[in-house]
Amino acid sequence: MDTAAPAPGLHPPATATPPARRAGVPQGGFAIEVPATLLARARRGDRAALEQLYRWFERPVFTLALRICGSREEAFDVLQDAMVRMIDRIGDYRGESPFWGWLRQIAVNEALMRLRRRRRLDNALEIDSLELRDDSPPPAAAADAARLQRALAALPDATRSVLWLYHAEGYTHEEIGALMQRTPSFSKSQLARGTRRLRALLAPPVHPPPESDHA
Repeated sequence: MDTAAPAPGLHPPATATPPARRAGVPQGGFAIEVPATLLARARRGDRAALEQLYRWFERPVFTLALRICGSREEAFDVLQDAMVRMIDRIGDYRGESPFWGWLRQIAVNEALMRLRRRRRLDNALEIDSLELRDDSPPPAAAADAARLQRALAALPDATRSVLWLYHAEGYTHEEIGALMQRTPSFSKSQLARGTRRLRALLAPPVHPPPESDHA
């Protein structure tokens, strides 16, 4: 099955679980309301229902995996692994939180697990202890998906993961620290340095003024 192109911008889905949602984080992507009847059919192993869930969530899962892992090949692998895990565990879903949040957490775990197995979460920006906190989002010009992906791919894996989980997915520093098996301070420092680096990568190039024809 062909995977849809990733959604543009740095503002897709909302947060992982409702209690941790930060004010001002937009909803979208994953925030799809799934009818209870469809979920009941999926729990019974109904193939058509499971295929419907795949079609609805294929794009947001792929986009999240692409932004965290940095390559389309790895994102496709994460998509497949996350959907297999969803099918295997859908009987455990009890409806205590939105289904999209439950599936989204599976996708995040699969993406980070891929980086962790290859020790890529050790790759992070070095932090100057005197650097100021900066958790403001990158410029709106990041709406160009291809340009954004190139800029994110230029960041270390751990830094890129922190930025995406915080800015786009709405995770808190405490949640990111737990997911990455690091401290909240690590998340905060990577966010500060990484946001500045990403903003610089997304800034339009500065062209020198043309030389005058006059001596």
